[in-house]
Amino acid sequence: MPFSAFPHIASIDIGSHSTILLVAKKNGDNLQTLFQKVEVCRIGEDCLEKLSEILNSFRGIAHSLGAEIKAVAMTEATRKAENQNEILQAVEKALWVKPRIISGEEEAKLSYKAISKVYGEGILSVDVGGGSTEFANGKNYISVPVGALALYKKFGAIPSPEYKKWTKETFKEMNLKPFAKRDTYFVGGTAVALGMLVRDLKTFDEKLLEGQTVFTADIERVIIHLSNLSADLRNTLPGLENGRGDLIICGLYWIRSLCEKLKIDSIRISTLGLRFGLLL
Repeated sequence: MPFSAFPHIASIDIGSHSTILLVAKKNGDNLQTLFQKVEVCRIGEDCLEKLSEILNSFRGIAHSLGAEIKAVAMTEATRKAENQNEILQAVEKALWVKPRIISGEEEAKLSYKAISKVYGEGILSVDVGGGSTEFANGKNYISVPVGALALYKKFGAIPSPEYKKWTKETFKEMNLKPFAKRDTYFVGGTAVALGMLVRDLKTFDEKLLEGQTVFTADIERVIIHLSNLSADLRNTLPGLENGRGDLIICGLYWIRSLCEKLKIDSIRISTLGLRFGLLL
């Protein structure tokens, strides 16, 4: 089947912790999700062979579903990687598509584009990934090199008291005033896992998760619960498979800190984000 005959479109988001495939059908200016798949592969940890295997599989899935891979984006881990050319060549070889390393600002804009398409302009989107966090409100766009995986590497599975001091110093270097006191939508693996834990979902269900309200008290409750579990037990919980249980508490600490800094007592979870913005 020639590319021009593919009835559907696909995008791939190659992040610091996870690689995600989205297959969608375009209805006018809107997207209808047909299929999504997440695989864990931490860029920068000598996983090129594993990444190639994942991407070969994603290409096969996309083509079998009648989708042309329209966009492949790589984010913070690849932005920092010393072997960028090697990674780019491996990705292009596996997918038959040229990938792009996007800037943090572009990542913020694309996530906002996907979320504001559903919830309207003037909201705040916060994309907490493995290696970075993006903030966008339609006028201001910033990216900071703080994410769940980065925090895990710095503090371990459960942050020490040093985290509080580190947060204070980190926020001194960030101007979040333009983003404060807005309707705030969090995206990314940590946010989705939080939504699943709060609702006690056994499997990912975008219809139940999309737009879900989570209060800061819920975040605190989940942190306490997870901190009292062993690493093995955490990794068996729905949404925390494939090693996300190692990172989740650091990611939740960061979300809680951001809520305090943004002066909000609740957030909403979105299952949208970069991969949708790429196709839009």
